[in-house]
Amino acid sequence: MKIKLLGKNLEELKAVAAAEGLQSFTAKQMAQWLYVKKVRTIDEMTNLSKAARAKLSEKYEVGVSEYAGLQLSSDGTKKYLFPVKCSHKRGLNRQDEDMEEGAVEAVMIPDEDRATLCVSSQSGCRMGCRFCMTGRQGFHGHLSAADIMSQFIAVDESDRLTNAVFMGMGEPLDNYDNVMRAIEILTADWGFGWSPKRITVSTIGVIPDLRRFLEESRCHLAVSLHDPFGPERLSVMPVQGAWPIQEVLDLIRQYDFSGQRRVSFEYTMFAGFNDTKNHADALIRMLKGLECRMNLIRFHKIPDFPYETSPDVIIENFKQRLNNAGIMTTVRASRGEDILAACGMLAGQHRK
Repeated sequence: MKIKLLGKNLEELKAVAAAEGLQSFTAKQMAQWLYVKKVRTIDEMTNLSKAARAKLSEKYEVGVSEYAGLQLSSDGTKKYLFPVKCSHKRGLNRQDEDMEEGAVEAVMIPDEDRATLCVSSQSGCRMGCRFCMTGRQGFHGHLSAADIMSQFIAVDESDRLTNAVFMGMGEPLDNYDNVMRAIEILTADWGFGWSPKRITVSTIGVIPDLRRFLEESRCHLAVSLHDPFGPERLSVMPVQGAWPIQEVLDLIRQYDFSGQRRVSFEYTMFAGFNDTKNHADALIRMLKGLECRMNLIRFHKIPDFPYETSPDVIIENFKQRLNNAGIMTTVRASRGEDILAACGMLAGQHRK
C-alpha cells in the first residue's frame, strides 16, 4: 500500500524529498501541488522532473479520496459521502492492520458570498449523545489528516470554499492530532493560507484536549451545551459525568475571547425538556461576564428519542430572554432538512 502525501506538513514533505534523494525545494513544490492546485496524481506535478515523479510514485500517492455519494437540497445545501479507512488509535501514525472500513459525511452550506464546509473528524463517535445520529452508530475510528483534507479537496466547491466548521461526524478534540494537522495545512502559507478566523472547531467539552486547543490554536470555538442543569445534561450527554459543563466553562474563562477569537455555545431546543424560563435564567447566570454567543438550534426529530423540537414561539421567547440579559443569541437557520443534513444519517445507511 502506498503512502499518502496528502495530510503531510512541509517538514514531513521535506523528509520525503530527502529520503528519495530530491532537492529540499521539492517539498514546497509538492505542497503547492497538493494544497493550492489540488492535484489528484503525482504525474500532474509537472515542475518536478519526470525521474523525480517516477521515484515518488514508487512509494507514494497523492491520496485524495473521492466522494461516493451526493445529495442536493432544495436550498442549495449539499451532503457528500466519503468512504474511509480509519483507526481506533489516536495520533498521526497509523498501521494498516489497525484500519476499519467506514464512511463519513461533509456538508457544504452556501450562504450569499460564503460557502462553508462542515467536515467530519471521526467515523461514528464514542461520546454517545442520545440525540445524535452519529453517536447512535458507535465509534468506528479516527480519520487521518489525509481523510480530513480530502473533504476540502474532493467536494465540487473546493475552489470557492470560504469557511470550515469541524461540526460533522465525531468529536474533533477526541482526534486532536489529526484535526490540528488539518488546521495547520488550512492556515499555513504553504497550504490553503486561510485565516484561523475562517475555522470553527466544535466540542462537547473534552477538557484535556480543549486546554491544548485553546493554547495552540487561534480558531473559533463552539461548545455543545444543550442544558445548564447537570443531571438533565447527563441524561442526554454522558460526557457530563467525566467533564461537567461548569468545569469546561471554568477553563474557557481563563482565555481571552474579547478580541477576534470567538466562543459560541450550541443549544438544541427540546420541547418540555430544556426550553423553560428556568433554563434560560440558569444559562444567564452560568455565562455571566463571558464574552460569547449562543446559537439556538431547532431539533430534527430522530427515531427512538422522546423529544421533539420546541415550538417557534418558545424558541423566540427563549432567545429574547437571553438577548435582554446581554447574551448575543440567534436561532440557527435550518438547512438541508429535505436531505437530512444532520450528520450521520447517510453514513449510517452506507454502513448498513
